[in-house]
Amino acid sequence: MKYERADDTVLIRSIAQAETAALEELYERYHRFVFGIALAILTDPPAAEEVTLDVFVHVWRSAAGYHPERAKVSTWLAAITRNHAIDILRWQRSRLDHKSVYLDELPLQQEAHLPDPPEEAESRLQKDRIRQAIAGLPPDQQEALLLAYIKGYTQRQIAEKLGQPLGTIKTRIRLAMQKLRETLAEETPSSDKSKDR
Repeated sequence: MKYERADDTVLIRSIAQAETAALEELYERYHRFVFGIALAILTDPPAAEEVTLDVFVHVWRSAAGYHPERAKVSTWLAAITRNHAIDILRWQRSRLDHKSVYLDELPLQQEAHLPDPPEEAESRLQKDRIRQAIAGLPPDQQEALLLAYIKGYTQRQIAEKLGQPLGTIKTRIRLAMQKLRETLAEETPSSDKSKDR
């Protein structure tokens, strides 16, 4: 792929020119990073996956509005993700169907929202649950997961960094995500499970 070695800002400029290959490369570089931020806020893997897709749809539609002098691409993506995920939480709390909300209908700001104290406390509890769930994983799965979702490495980069086959890394991440989903589902309060879907 011609964009493999391209700078992030080059990718964004190419996406603004409707280059789908550039979007695919940006997605490969950052979808785990975006998913990790969304998961930390929402603590719901399917919702985090939906936010991740929404973010890249937004990038496809709004790449021309990116200004490299204001922020790095990773910072821009992080701000979009945080804002969207927090807005999704607010819509959920208002008992609106978050699946019908599209990113372009929500206000996006350059800086993330400053949470109020109750929201900040809830967010801290959610992050603690994720940390505890990750701590319960085997060490090799923890390492692969953290490199993917915290550091934003691609699976290929993780394989190279750890000196492991790519297939092994994919398996570790898949098993880790399955275990996290199971653990977080078990810890979900009964009131959450009774919500309308």
